[in-house]
Amino acid sequence: MRIRIAPAVTGVLAGLSLSTLASVPAHEVAAAPAHAATEATPVVIGHRGVPVEAPENTLASIDRAARLGTVWVENDVQRTKDGALIVMHDTTLERTTDAKRRYPGRAPWKVADFTLDEIENLDAGSWYDSRFTGERVPTLDRYLRRVDHNHQKLLLEVKAPELYPGIERQVVAELRRSGWLDRQHIDEGLVVQSFSAPSLKTLHKLRPDIKKGFLGAPKAAGLRSYAEFADQINPDHTRITADWVAAAHALDGPHGRRLEVCAWTVDDEDKAVGLARMGVDGIITNAPHVIAAALDDDADDPSLLNDDRPGPDPAGDPADEDEPLDDAV
Repeated sequence: MRIRIAPAVTGVLAGLSLSTLASVPAHEVAAAPAHAATEATPVVIGHRGVPVEAPENTLASIDRAARLGTVWVENDVQRTKDGALIVMHDTTLERTTDAKRRYPGRAPWKVADFTLDEIENLDAGSWYDSRFTGERVPTLDRYLRRVDHNHQKLLLEVKAPELYPGIERQVVAELRRSGWLDRQHIDEGLVVQSFSAPSLKTLHKLRPDIKKGFLGAPKAAGLRSYAEFADQINPDHTRITADWVAAAHALDGPHGRRLEVCAWTVDDEDKAVGLARMGVDGIITNAPHVIAAALDDDADDPSLLNDDRPGPDPAGDPADEDEPLDDAV
């Protein structure tokens, strides 16, 4: 029987590169060799940390994820008025900080309209719970250093790059300054993703060695064009089928390895298990510890080894590459 979501569940998933995972239970992946086979339990990625237990995109959130054994975390990067890179999902500050109270006359509180100093003085935790009062919006530099300190790996999303011309070059420069462009990080612990194909193409020209993920679900026939600059195709989980995953896996990305598929945002254990049976390489979730435990439970159940029950019933055919997606990542 699969577990149900409970705060006490603390499933663990290790942080190898998605393309080097062994076919072992999630709790044993940490000991797997880097050259292991690709058929495996999907990597579980903490969406903005572990937001079911701490405010999203904060240091507290990735620290909590680390304590729960979640090695891969996802974050979002944007740029302030004075050119600093910060970790924030929304393009406005209202939802996850006290910007509205502190600056009542500056609606709609766009990230790009505030300086770094103004943003660093905001409270990014009390909206979530009084226990997190005083939590700050981290700079990308501080966030990268904390991820390293926690021995975690990073799926970094360049958020709304059309609002921040040249942000790709800035992100690369920050990664370099923070020590994230060495061989170990690039080979094992870093993927940069975006909903913007032009942004990923720019990143690919700047640093072709960095793994990149396109957020979306192009038609299977169009996947080959994305494989020229993206190592992953990362769709809303409702947009994919087993045949679509197989079509992606049949193609090699720019580094000569098969395209990977990471589905978002999956908080239901049964859906996660169904996606694993479809062959996805990664699952992005708000409750990574719960989803990792559910996948372990499924993999360890011998009655399911020959289970041919279908996975999640998709909402329809995969979206065309030009169809807008709900920007939920």
